[in-house]
Amino acid sequence: MDKKLLLLSCCAPCSCAVIKKLAEEKADFAVVFYNPNIRPYAEYCKRRDENERICQIYNVPFIELEYDNETWCQATQGLENEPERGRRCSICFHLRLKHVMEYALANGYTHVGSVLGVSRYKNLAQVNTMAYQASAETGVPYVEIEGRKHGMQELRQQLIKELELYNQDYCGCHPREDK
Repeated sequence: MDKKLLLLSCCAPCSCAVIKKLAEEKADFAVVFYNPNIRPYAEYCKRRDENERICQIYNVPFIELEYDNETWCQATQGLENEPERGRRCSICFHLRLKHVMEYALANGYTHVGSVLGVSRYKNLAQVNTMAYQASAETGVPYVEIEGRKHGMQELRQQLIKELELYNQDYCGCHPREDK
């Protein structure tokens, strides 16, 4: 059976190099945008639109799942003061990855990967741990994506500049305020 990958993307700057590489390798994949953590909604729309633009450039299918910030807020309630890479991030990664895996299962995708750990502000091991937990719960295999090493960071920086990508200055979650 051939691998049909669903790639969870948080934003165009984190995903651009991975999307380009997979497209050049002629991988069978689509990009899914499921980011209920991003606030305010206008920021969510900017990131979604830039992500869709990258997919159009590389002729890759783009899927947007529902924006449900209320569910994210409920899941992370009580963790508002957690630092970056803290428990709130683990819950956030798990929530998003599990939902995407459920979508993958229902829509004929055989594997899920993500670029949630590409940013230097994120802990790739934390992302992968939550992904494997979601994988065990859904039965959908997880593919680890390396977006920092082997020239990927340099390619990412080049594409951000070359394509004039909107490059946000925060993860997306501002749990105590609607930035």
